[in-house]
Amino acid sequence: MNRVCIIINPAARGTRGRLQRLERITGDTIIKTTKGPGDAEAQAERAVQQGYDTIVAAGGDGTINEVVNGIGTASVALGILPMGTVNVFALELGIPFNLEAAWKVIRAHKVRAIDLASANGHLFVQMAGIGLDAQIVQRNSRQIKSVLGPLSYLLTATKVAAEKPPRLRVSSQGHPTVEGSFVLVGNGRLYGGPFALFNEANMQDGLLDICVFRHMDYLALIRYFRGALFGSLSKFTDVHYFKTRDLLVKADRHVPFEADGELAGHAPVEFSIRRKKLRVLVPE
Repeated sequence: MNRVCIIINPAARGTRGRLQRLERITGDTIIKTTKGPGDAEAQAERAVQQGYDTIVAAGGDGTINEVVNGIGTASVALGILPMGTVNVFALELGIPFNLEAAWKVIRAHKVRAIDLASANGHLFVQMAGIGLDAQIVQRNSRQIKSVLGPLSYLLTATKVAAEKPPRLRVSSQGHPTVEGSFVLVGNGRLYGGPFALFNEANMQDGLLDICVFRHMDYLALIRYFRGALFGSLSKFTDVHYFKTRDLLVKADRHVPFEADGELAGHAPVEFSIRRKKLRVLVPE
C-alpha cells in the first residue's frame, strides 16, 4: 500500500487557517509541520528513511525546494499541495490550486520523471538566478513579504535596479564565454508566475535554459519585464539565450544566487543537471 507523508510549512503566506481543512481532506494521512527554515528538508530526508512512498510538499516554492533537497534522487514520488506566496512549480506542472483537486492528483498517483538541477550542490526544480532576483530575495524581509505578497518583489526590484550592477562572467562547454549583469537558469518554462521566460525549456531534455541579461537599470528592467510578459525576451539583442548541461558563473564581487526563490549562496556558482531523476505526481 502507498504510504504518504505530507510536510506543511504553517508559516507560509496563505497556509494559516488551511491546516484544519487539509486534515479533513486527507483523512488519516500523516501530516508533519515544519518548525523553521531547513526543517522541511530534514523532515523529507527522515520520511525517505522511514520508507514513505510519496512525500507531499504543502506550501510555496521554498517549501518544495526544501523537500526536494531532502528527497534527493531517492525513488519516492513528490506530491504538491500549492500554498504560500508563489507556487510557480505547480503552475508549470498544471497542478490545480484548489486543495481538494490537488489532493485528487496525489491520490491518482500519475508519475512523471523530470530533470533535477543543481547549483553548487543545492538542488532546484524550476529556476535559479544570480544577481538581480537573488538580491531582491536577500533584501525582501519576511515581514514585508507576508503583508504585500508578490508586490513586495516589484518594490524591492526598483531599488536594486537603481544601483550599479555586478559583472557576471558566464562560461559553458560548447558555448562562447559571455558577460552580463544578471543571469537566470531555467529547468521549466515559467518564471515568477505565469511568465514563460524560458520559451524552449523542457523538464525532460537533460538541459538547462540560460538567459544572460547584458544590462540592468530602470529602463532595461522595464524592457525585460515587457519581454517576459509577451514571451519575446529571447529575441532581444542584449539577452543571450542558450541551452547547456553545465554552467559556471563568476562575479566581480560578492553576489548572491537563489534557487526556486530561496537564497542558496554566493558566486561563483556551478550548475549541472541530472536527467529524469525526480519523480513528480502530475494531473492525468
